[in-house]
Amino acid sequence: MGNGFGEKLRAERLERGLTQAELGKDLYSPSYISLLETGRREPTAEVIEELARRLELAPKALEAWSQPISVSDAEYVLAGLYARQAWDLRDYQLAASHAATAAKIALEGRNTSAWWNMTYMQAECLIKQGNWQECQRIMQHLLEHPMATESAGLAVRARQMLAGIAQGQGQLSAAVDHAMEAVRLCSQLPKGSTLIIGAHRALIGALAESGRLDEAWKYCQAMIDHVDEHSMSQLAGEVAWVIGNVAFMRHDYQEGIKHHERAARLLSPANDIELWARFNKASAAVRLSSGIVEPETLSSIERAELALSIVGGNKSDQLEVAFIRARWLYLTGDIVAAVEKLREIHAERASLAKHTAGEVSLLLGKSLKAAGESEEALVHLEEAQKAFSAAGAADRVQQAMDAVLEIKLAQQRAAAAAKAS
Repeated sequence: MGNGFGEKLRAERLERGLTQAELGKDLYSPSYISLLETGRREPTAEVIEELARRLELAPKALEAWSQPISVSDAEYVLAGLYARQAWDLRDYQLAASHAATAAKIALEGRNTSAWWNMTYMQAECLIKQGNWQECQRIMQHLLEHPMATESAGLAVRARQMLAGIAQGQGQLSAAVDHAMEAVRLCSQLPKGSTLIIGAHRALIGALAESGRLDEAWKYCQAMIDHVDEHSMSQLAGEVAWVIGNVAFMRHDYQEGIKHHERAARLLSPANDIELWARFNKASAAVRLSSGIVEPETLSSIERAELALSIVGGNKSDQLEVAFIRARWLYLTGDIVAAVEKLREIHAERASLAKHTAGEVSLLLGKSLKAAGESEEALVHLEEAQKAFSAAGAADRVQQAMDAVLEIKLAQQRAAAAAKAS
């Protein structure tokens, strides 16, 4: 095969928002498509023709894909293969390096499609390492490239990732803007594209974190319309997870539990343990934010801790799971242990998004208040107020202000009582 048949196949598939299973459908398994895309299996002429038909490619594309392989092609395929192997082993630093090498070779060979996709993979690896700023720079470059201008699918992928980057840095308004544009661009995609669901998930998450829960719920209903009975269980599980999150945040606990129980049935650690870890972390977090202290909440925390110990995770992941455990301690009345754990997390809050750092300061303030340390509590509550304000989380600003006011009123009453006696 010439200039990376597999990479061309992957680029065309992703541009249409198709999964490997959706492209293969009844003829080819997802693992076979994966082997083709990574260059580990040579397609027959019949396979090439069938895949081209499914991708609605012109016949001339078949000829371009079948050119004799060159030295640079071989170097590119090898670098791409190394990148994916490192990704599978969760060595994201090494994967980013190999992806960058593959992108450079593709660019020199004027294979723009391969360059775009391998650069995108490099950005994904940077996110896994928590390198938000470099990832943002790369994705902005990809978004502004003519390929993303010409292809709605690539533009949606770029906007969705930029939304995640902005949210990860606590830039909630920017996250909403990017995700909103991704959803708008989805009108140009074929019905059933998984990119549509991904764009909706990004927007729902950004709106929910911004406190715009009614809008988030509206988009939850819209997202449901794009999931039919033929959707894969993993995808259906992710949709149920997102909808459950918003339901919990809207204080519709029965609806939240229903969707999260469905997600727990559909998502499997055997398929993707990292995704399973993130689901359990999110489920525990929204349950605790809603004040639900029950055995299933504790089980979610323990599953998240176990999965994180297996996959590793970056500093932000570790601190977020630790914060969930601290919230459990606070809500179950173990204030001393909660304060101790929160002080440890607070010391490293620079590794967290602004709104998450604000949550740490807010809970530390509340815990100190419960421990009778009102003056120190005020310092952290005011700190939380500033963090929420910087992130654009208006509802949480009000929560911090209410907590500050409560302490100050209590102090005034105590001073008045002392004066009267």
